[in-house]
Amino acid sequence: MVDGQRTEPLGNGVQIIVSDDHHFATDTVLLADFAKPAAREKAVDLGSGCGTIPLLWSRGNAPAHTVAVELQQEACDMLVRSIAMNCLEEKITVLHADLRNLKGLLPLGVFDLVVCNPPYKTLGSGLVNPSYAQKLARHEYTCTVSDAAMAASSLLRFGGRFCLCQRPERLCDSIQAFRQAGLEPKRLRFVQPREDKAPKLFLIEAKKGARPGGLCTEPALFIERNGRLSDEMRAIYGSYKDGH
Repeated sequence: MVDGQRTEPLGNGVQIIVSDDHHFATDTVLLADFAKPAAREKAVDLGSGCGTIPLLWSRGNAPAHTVAVELQQEACDMLVRSIAMNCLEEKITVLHADLRNLKGLLPLGVFDLVVCNPPYKTLGSGLVNPSYAQKLARHEYTCTVSDAAMAASSLLRFGGRFCLCQRPERLCDSIQAFRQAGLEPKRLRFVQPREDKAPKLFLIEAKKGARPGGLCTEPALFIERNGRLSDEMRAIYGSYKDGH
């Protein structure tokens, strides 16, 4: 194992290589569950990082194939080794690329599902992490919501789905970016730490080429209830929480 890197169990025997610069949090797990790919689908994970989403999908009904697009070379190398460690070479492909420049690197208009857990902070807002990797992960230096939406739209077939998570204050930005890219929001769900706390995150799904309207706002997802992890969160974590 490379210095500073370690393995973590994702459940069902799946392991992931992580580091202080390239790791995952609850929002990534929630997005992977929210997107729920079908077994026959072809998927793309934009800004895949260390590959948490495709590796989580591999625990159960994984899509037929997932392309993990990632800009940072170190994260790509970690994911390649995670894929080999889990014998998933036929299920997951790593593409070291800028999601803003995918033409000629991936076939366009053929994918069923695209997901993205983008940077949450606009440039000029919040503290900038001194780590280069974390700076790119948290601030929109190389990926805005509009960049992600345009990339997703170019990759998706007609009727294909784009799923994203973001902070509540970016909801209007996200919907505007989706519509400008020809993606119509159809599902929305807010995530709250507890019932007495305001939402900290939203999950949204848009469909390429769909008619405007018909946005379904689903009941809020609570991380905790009655002072402990909610039953729904336990179900979402599944075997990951148990570490086996």
